[in-house]
Amino acid sequence: MSEKIKISLFEVVGSPFCVASDDGQKIYDRLDTALKEDQEVVLSFHNVTALTGAFLSAAIGQLYGTFNEEKIQSLLKVEDAKPDDLRLLKSAVNNAKLYFKNPERFKQAIREVMGDEVSDV
Repeated sequence: MSEKIKISLFEVVGSPFCVASDDGQKIYDRLDTALKEDQEVVLSFHNVTALTGAFLSAAIGQLYGTFNEEKIQSLLKVEDAKPDDLRLLKSAVNNAKLYFKNPERFKQAIREVMGDEVSDV
């Protein structure tokens, strides 16, 4: 197996504010490439002062639509995360696992709540 790579949220985003899903997508793209190559990744939260579920869902949650949980857990490690960050990460991961288990069920629930307002779900 190749050497571990380290991805710094702060460096990739260019800011301590990891809040936008677009920035989360940048992290996801790097993680996706590494996991496809079976490369171990350390994701550093060093210098991150603001974090949102939207960012984490984009960065990490969507991995569960591509890779199985065992692969993600064996190859992806987190460091320098505060307890609140870890709780938010756990919530984003749990939501992603539920969603990818049955995406149509979630889409139907959104349609029922939003009605005709949602056409592309």
